[in-house]
Amino acid sequence: MMSSQEKRVYMLLKAVIFHYHGLNDEEKLDLDKTADALNAHEEYQWAQEFIEQDYLTSFERARDFLNDIIADYPKPKRIELINMVWEANNLKGYVTEMEAAAMFKFAKDWNVQQELIELVQG
Repeated sequence: MMSSQEKRVYMLLKAVIFHYHGLNDEEKLDLDKTADALNAHEEYQWAQEFIEQDYLTSFERARDFLNDIIADYPKPKRIELINMVWEANNLKGYVTEMEAAAMFKFAKDWNVQQELIELVQG
């Protein structure tokens, strides 16, 4: 069972990657389904509000916010989060260059770049 903080991390990470190039209907549906599956509607609303506060700076603000929390996460958990976002993007059949760049920024921040490269190649 995930804590509220873990749900916030999960929902914000996924939402900010999807919003990085502009959220489409398929991605919105995926976020809704994720919130349902995790019972994370409050955390999803919080993530949406976080992004809406200032859309143009939301990615960098999310990086700062997530880096403060995820620095304490064990490496397998950091890898799991990157994998989750990669898999979510692959569900639509492609990953845009902008999404990949955003994921690589997080992977670098969290010292899991090699693991993301292996996922991409895998």
